[in-house]
Amino acid sequence: MKRLAGLIALAGLLWLAPTGVQAALRPGHTPAAAATADTVVPPDTLRPDRPATAPATATVPDSLAPAAPLDTARLAQLSDSLAHTAPQPPQKPKFVPNPKRALWLSLVLPGAGQIYNRKYWKLPIFYGGFLGCTYALMWNQQMYMDYSQAYLDIMDDDPTTDSYLDMLPPRYDITGREEQFKNIFKNKKDFYRRYRDLSAFCFVAVYLLSVIDAYVDAQLSVFDISPDLSLRLEPTVINNNSPLRKGQAYGVGCSLHF
Repeated sequence: MKRLAGLIALAGLLWLAPTGVQAALRPGHTPAAAATADTVVPPDTLRPDRPATAPATATVPDSLAPAAPLDTARLAQLSDSLAHTAPQPPQKPKFVPNPKRALWLSLVLPGAGQIYNRKYWKLPIFYGGFLGCTYALMWNQQMYMDYSQAYLDIMDDDPTTDSYLDMLPPRYDITGREEQFKNIFKNKKDFYRRYRDLSAFCFVAVYLLSVIDAYVDAQLSVFDISPDLSLRLEPTVINNNSPLRKGQAYGVGCSLHF
């Protein structure tokens, strides 16, 4: 009987030994955990954000939780950075005229240089000058022709050539004063001829002025002019370094800002 009891005990040890070794090899296994392995664990205790041993507490809805204070400085900095990094609309390149092209356009057609430079407000000035010079040229030319023919008619001895009477008031008699009217018609002829030539020179001057204006305007289109155009007067001290007389002089300084 003792031998049979010893065999039974040895068989029990051999059966329990693998089970104990496997349990010991499992990570986090302790005898206490093994003791409680067969117990039923509530589902709430298995949540990773809530320990099994923590006591149950009442949850507060998100709508009742106090809101975190807003960082206004951070928001302002963020809005500024977004404003700076926002895509800007494409800007139209600034028009810069070519001086040579403006010059040749003005030489070919008066006023074309101003149109090329986009200075349309100058067109009435130049075209008004052209029209005025043209009218003066045609008027003086017509008067010169009339007085020239009258002077020729009064100078000859043909009584049928009396176009000079058209230059006088109706039924005006110049008998005995022919020499006086010869000088008058000669002076009038010379007067209108002189102003006809002056009108032609004025026409050419307006033409050249339009050409020069177009070229200079295109040349100065890239010249930066400061908005502070002012003349400043202020007292100043002048140092006199002359070997004969050294010293300081006081005066007024004039400075022009442009």
